[in-house]
Amino acid sequence: MWAKEAKLPAKTSDQTVARRGVIPAERIEHSIYMLRGLRVMLDSDLAVLYGVETRALIQAVHRNIERFPEDFMFQTTKQEFEYLKSQNVISSGRWGGRRYPPYAFTEQGVAMLASVLRSERAVLVNIEIMRTFVRLRAILTSNKELARRLETLEKKYDSQFKTVFEAIRRLMAPGKR
Repeated sequence: MWAKEAKLPAKTSDQTVARRGVIPAERIEHSIYMLRGLRVMLDSDLAVLYGVETRALIQAVHRNIERFPEDFMFQTTKQEFEYLKSQNVISSGRWGGRRYPPYAFTEQGVAMLASVLRSERAVLVNIEIMRTFVRLRAILTSNKELARRLETLEKKYDSQFKTVFEAIRRLMAPGKR
């Protein structure tokens, strides 16, 4: 009886974590990188969010590889792997770190992971990740609109505002990852 009672709060906790957004959006946002011109998440970051080992996540993907075409998932090149390590995205860890370059999942690949992992937590975490991707897309779209309006204003006003417009453009520039 005690074991059954102990399991219930953990399951409820997973639901509460994802539904209340206890997985901070910032945590998810900081796990999204630009590689090959695509927004991707790495296998190790996804494994942490889903509460599984990276090895188990990759095994599940390989068992269902037909669900992950190249536009859903790809293995990073050695150069991309070195770049990610140099940006402190991948820690060196014990025994020299990973033995192989990580897999990168696009938004569609992340969505597919919920069906492969088949856990309630995976579904709930995926909902939060999808919301984050949508939010980032909305920010990017509004930033493009702001840039278009700024360009219109620059054409309309003379050089006395040039410094102001340049300062605004610098503030709008996306941060490096």
